[in-house]
Amino acid sequence: MTILLETERLIIRSWIPEGDAEQAFVIYSDPEVTHFLGKASRPASIESQRQRLIEGTQRYHQRNNGTGSWAIVEKETTTIVGTILLLELPDKDGLPTQDYEVGWHLRRASWGKGYATEAGQVMLNYGFSVLNLPVIYAVVKPENHASIRVTERLGMKPLGRTNKYYGIELLLFQLDAPEEWRGRGQGG
Repeated sequence: MTILLETERLIIRSWIPEGDAEQAFVIYSDPEVTHFLGKASRPASIESQRQRLIEGTQRYHQRNNGTGSWAIVEKETTTIVGTILLLELPDKDGLPTQDYEVGWHLRRASWGKGYATEAGQVMLNYGFSVLNLPVIYAVVKPENHASIRVTERLGMKPLGRTNKYYGIELLLFQLDAPEEWRGRGQGG
């Protein structure tokens, strides 16, 4: 198990397909969780969820650019409460762009506990301080008020509606790298 980041309450770690498939299935088979992600995000079985975790892990490993999707684990219970991601946003055809997004998916039982904000904050810090990203975006369906509130708590600036990513209309939010991290990795 590779731990990427820790907070007071959470561990952000790589997915372990064999051990995590059942808990991931609980998250992604819940229609309330996938309501804003679309039906395609719902796995048909624990085995199909395991396969998705394997494929995702391989895909991010091949990219080898520090981006990916990680399990959010509650320290106290060792329960996987969700997913945090930092990835290249796909354009309308699904091809990666030069823009990076932070995103989160949490199991319903973990909603309202501040986990998305807590995990989002450390992931933004990772993107700025480790990956040297100058800006990180978030995209949210306009009716997803809970995620909009998370972007606000993360200090992200609303930029309005866009059709640039995922082939659908989304609200776009942006956060620039803090001044102390700008220019790192470019000789700064």
